[in-house]
Amino acid sequence: MWLLKTEPTEYSYDDLEREKRGRWDGVRNPVALRNLRAMKRGDRVLVYHTGAERAVVGTAEVVAEAYPDPKAKGGTLVVVDIAARGRLGRPVTLAEIKAMAELAQSPLVRQGRLSVVPITPAQWKAVEAQGRK
Repeated sequence: MWLLKTEPTEYSYDDLEREKRGRWDGVRNPVALRNLRAMKRGDRVLVYHTGAERAVVGTAEVVAEAYPDPKAKGGTLVVVDIAARGRLGRPVTLAEIKAMAELAQSPLVRQGRLSVVPITPAQWKAVEAQGRK
């Protein structure tokens, strides 16, 4: 399970829903790239909007494991393909996430600039439950 961050003015969950399947690219951080390489087909993903929103807005699924970024030279950057799986009932804000005991040790909270973050099943459930309130 993973959390992927995106700037909604560049690529939003609306864009992913409209396209149904999208390429997750633009990742440059070595730790985030390692996380992309660890993703497996079928892994569930929380999509988080950065910028002014700062909230988890929907879910997706990895539909193609890491492969070389076709836009990058040198082969060191990778991308994955994801498919939209549904919006949360309401966005779950970063403030709410920071208040959740289950996410206190999450890289989402501890390493705020990391764009690809592993999520435990308990963390997923906590975010999903908050999104239903």
